[in-house]
Amino acid sequence: MKMKLSHFSYELPTELIAQHPTINRDDSRLLVLHRDSGKIEHRMFHEVLDYFNEGDVMILNDSLVFPARMYGNKEKTGAVIEVFLLRELNMESRLWDVLVDPARKIRIGNKLYFGEDDELVAEVIDNTTSRGRTLRFLFDGSYEAFRQKLKDLGETPIPKYITRPVEPEDAVRYQSIFAKHEGAVAAPVASLHFSKQLVKRMEIKGINFAMITMHVGLGTFKQVEVEDLSKHKMDSEQFWITRANADIINKSITGKKQVCAVGTTVVRALESSVSTTKTVNPYDGWTSRFIFPPYEFQIPTSIITNFQEPQSTLLMLKAAFCGHELIMHAYHEAIKEKYRFLAYGDAMLIL
Repeated sequence: MKMKLSHFSYELPTELIAQHPTINRDDSRLLVLHRDSGKIEHRMFHEVLDYFNEGDVMILNDSLVFPARMYGNKEKTGAVIEVFLLRELNMESRLWDVLVDPARKIRIGNKLYFGEDDELVAEVIDNTTSRGRTLRFLFDGSYEAFRQKLKDLGETPIPKYITRPVEPEDAVRYQSIFAKHEGAVAAPVASLHFSKQLVKRMEIKGINFAMITMHVGLGTFKQVEVEDLSKHKMDSEQFWITRANADIINKSITGKKQVCAVGTTVVRALESSVSTTKTVNPYDGWTSRFIFPPYEFQIPTSIITNFQEPQSTLLMLKAAFCGHELIMHAYHEAIKEKYRFLAYGDAMLIL
């Protein structure tokens, strides 16, 4: 059956969209889905240890989210404009691709002022998309001082479906404990469930950890607007796999151990760096790979992931991994059992 956008629709009750993280990272619930039998188990995330053994590998995304959401005032009118920093284009010229809201109020040549004392000024120099713009920030100091100013004026970019105000805890809980390389505008949320205590228990059991770095952009969450999935184009996202981490992953592959991708970004990175021997190559580049059924996976044998929105590319990737009928059954089971959905929600382990 040819998969279409409408095949990935389901009703997500608003009350199941998690507004806060659990008190402890590994206290979220875990739905375990067995591909071979269709069996579903209901566990707690700290029990994920039961499904892995010595020599298995967990592959995580160590990208660090920067405070990408800023609020400025438009010149003359003073209208409040939300600016979401997407991608730095040029360090010396202080050029950034951004999303602006409301977009209809912003034109080329407009200036925006940020901070109580207009600490930072930006000029709109290009319209890149219907909502997007290119800004040139006007700042006389060093590049380091400029980046610090962006951090000072920005806030943690928790998703808009979290309808409460940003809270101090978000600066910590919307980062994983592995976060190291700054550049993402959205967290690799599957990794948020790992606590230091759980990782230590896994290491004692002999489970290995490997890191990739993929800076999650809004392309991952770009809405699919075509019924024919083959016509959807993913925005490119940058990622890196070092030789050392590739070696850790390949040791588990050649040893026929479990290779667990923690998050859909990790899956896309792994599947974009496959060698002719079905191992992982070191990588430094970009991927726009869109994974949807049917698709033959080369690297991961299991996936840890959150519960995503209807018609999302992330849901389509999981359907490719375990089958459309099975993943939709699991989602309906999760709704019936009142699992918490989306970024701060519960987790799923697909074996």
